[in-house]
Amino acid sequence: MSDVTLTIEKVGFQGDGVTTDGVFVPLTLPGETVRASAPKDGHARLIEVVTPSAERVAPVCPHFSQCGGCSLQHWEMAAYSDWKRANVETVLRRAGLETEVAPIRTTPPATRRRVGLHAKQYRQGKTVRTELGYKRRRSWDQVKIEVCPVADPALIAAIPVLTEIASHLFEHPKSAPILSVTVSDTGLDVDVRGIERSKSGGLSAQARMEIALIAQSSDIRLARISMADDILYQSHLPSVRFGRATVDLPTGSFLQASATSEADMVALVKDAVAGARRVADLFCGAGTFTFPLAETASVYAADGAGGAVRALKAAIGRAPGLKPITVEARDLFRAPVVAEEMAGWDAVVFDPPRAGAEAQAQQIARSQVARVVGVSCNVQTFARDAKILTEAGFQLDRVTPIDQFLWSGHVELVGVFSR
Repeated sequence: MSDVTLTIEKVGFQGDGVTTDGVFVPLTLPGETVRASAPKDGHARLIEVVTPSAERVAPVCPHFSQCGGCSLQHWEMAAYSDWKRANVETVLRRAGLETEVAPIRTTPPATRRRVGLHAKQYRQGKTVRTELGYKRRRSWDQVKIEVCPVADPALIAAIPVLTEIASHLFEHPKSAPILSVTVSDTGLDVDVRGIERSKSGGLSAQARMEIALIAQSSDIRLARISMADDILYQSHLPSVRFGRATVDLPTGSFLQASATSEADMVALVKDAVAGARRVADLFCGAGTFTFPLAETASVYAADGAGGAVRALKAAIGRAPGLKPITVEARDLFRAPVVAEEMAGWDAVVFDPPRAGAEAQAQQIARSQVARVVGVSCNVQTFARDAKILTEAGFQLDRVTPIDQFLWSGHVELVGVFSR
């Protein structure tokens, strides 16, 4: 089919340009005239920008347009930030939630401390080549990554060594290794996923030895290499600071993507509950908010991730000058803290996964708690949970968007409720 000429009306929630009749064209901006492939299922492939927007800028990454990680490096930063904030306003307004949406807090480049690197092997005759990269846009293929302007430089510097390690992860033909790499205070924490197990178990003794030798002799700071709970190599326990506490990370642990954004969120949460004497931190993880909150209030902390809860508990004794912290391993989706258990609490903080906290929000709505702070990486599920609270008499005082996922359609936010 022949090419078509299209005019872009706006940028959609995922970062693609959209025409007035609903055709999505990636890598385009409002007001641009573009030449594109004939639309199929509402999507078209950009061929050429005929009339560029005045807001179009040169991307900072050579992998942009191929790599599926960033979709908006071609947009001038102020306009891009306004768009992301407006998306939050739109979702809240559609849910019937009128509130102040503060200016967005943008995370600087080179601060993302965790990435997922996909490993692939290519064979040409007897030659075998291993590559690490990110997935291509809308594809199972991947782009070999040599630079990444959003990532901590320590992650990019480690790619040659991580590639060498990855070359020993293909013993089973169905393996599709992903190296989840996190920058900790004591070195890189590498958690290997996607390994197909043979009848005899996981990796062979030979592969494990080769990986350990590579890690031991490398000139990068490698703290640990794990595969689920199986430790392949460890020189130090990976650890991070949450407030006054040093927390040793469990294998496969979750951290906020950027320490800069984490600091913004912690400051907003602490400000929102200032003066509270008893606070609950629900979906607490390893203590991102628990330890800063415990500087001024006693804290009840709960999460369904057993490893994170154990790490939090272990760190309490090493954190000086804190108020009492009570920790419980609890599946808050199936067994939310009920309203009656919240008697005496001054404030509740909840930071659920992308699915939100519908069951827990319903219990908070039934309680007598006067202040609530919701932290979310999904504005749609946040709006659903916020509606539960406002229908029970809470007021959504303000929402602060945080651009933790730079140059993408994703946004973090902190919402403050009172009654």
